[in-house]
Amino acid sequence: MIRFSLRCSQEHAFESWFQSGQAFEALLAAGHVSCPVCGATAVEKSLMAPMVRPARNGDNTATDARSDRPNLAAPEGTPKDPRAQAIAHLKAEIEAKSDYVGMNFVTEARRMHSGEAPERAIYGEAKPEEARKLMEEGIPVAPLPFMPRRKVN
Repeated sequence: MIRFSLRCSQEHAFESWFQSGQAFEALLAAGHVSCPVCGATAVEKSLMAPMVRPARNGDNTATDARSDRPNLAAPEGTPKDPRAQAIAHLKAEIEAKSDYVGMNFVTEARRMHSGEAPERAIYGEAKPEEARKLMEEGIPVAPLPFMPRRKVN
């Protein structure tokens, strides 16, 4: 697998994985590579830097490759893409202001809708067909753009 940095004709930058360079070229020629933002199929490779892991030196402090100074740009695990940052912010807000009900999401949503349980913000897990049934019943639900962190005792 290989990851390419790509740019569409509207200057949207994005990344995508391909089986090989030849697979990318074949998919591009067939018009199957498109921008996730605008849908444009006029796509080309952008300048990419190889992904090189730093040598292990016994501690977990990343250093700037040009000096021995620690690299304090962003803590590890902090998304650099604005969309990923927005999703991470949304996830933190939902987790802070809602109750996680796990696999009981469908049951709890129905109980709240019928008045059997107090209304509150909840999130959890449901199969797509179960979520569709909730919407058909008039129960407002929305998919989240992230996987919830499973909470255990």
